[in-house]
Amino acid sequence: MEIIETIEILFLGIITQVYGAIGWPGVVFLMAVESAAIPFPSELIMPLAGWLLIQAKGGSVWWVLLAGFYGGLGNLLGSWVAYWVSMKGGRPLLLKYGKYVLMSKDEVDKAETWFNKYGEWAVFIGRLLPVVRTFISIPAGLARMNLWRFSLYTFAGSFIWSLGLAYGGFLLGENWEDLRAVMRPFDIPILLILAAGAIWLLVHRIKSIRAQNRTYDAADGTPGSLDE
Repeated sequence: MEIIETIEILFLGIITQVYGAIGWPGVVFLMAVESAAIPFPSELIMPLAGWLLIQAKGGSVWWVLLAGFYGGLGNLLGSWVAYWVSMKGGRPLLLKYGKYVLMSKDEVDKAETWFNKYGEWAVFIGRLLPVVRTFISIPAGLARMNLWRFSLYTFAGSFIWSLGLAYGGFLLGENWEDLRAVMRPFDIPILLILAAGAIWLLVHRIKSIRAQNRTYDAADGTPGSLDE
């Protein structure tokens, strides 16, 4: 638990310094970092904006809308980076190296087909989910989702997410950390459960992907397998 608290304190220090130095542009910058597939927690970025940049300065609740806008804008800018990198690297890289991130070749094909069909809602809903929101731009880029639609759904979902977190920070003020104090005792048990589940899935997935890739290569006439 001390490790988690130490990491949180480090993030809090960085966010506080950025806000103290450049104010609102810091929200855009930090949320762009979070959305560029770099796990910098928006769960800290936006509540602190609601407190330090609005409530602590005597701003009204209407400023929370501005916080939501800046958070959504930052997410959009960072998402463009992840989207572009994924689009340029794309499918050939996943077909060649996907086995190292536990994706079989057949699953790459299926994921691309699924995303072409449901991608817009996946992007919007993904922006409202912790962890998922940080990486949802990657499959969008791989599937070459229409950039304008990607941008629209990204901003819409990110605005709602940012608005809610900023409003929470505004309401709680300097006591916003009380929420984390309540949640923190559950961090270690949750992490242990996730770790045990991840180990089991890892072993199962490696065996499954080896079999799937052999079948895929045999059908495609391509030599090779996960064991290469």
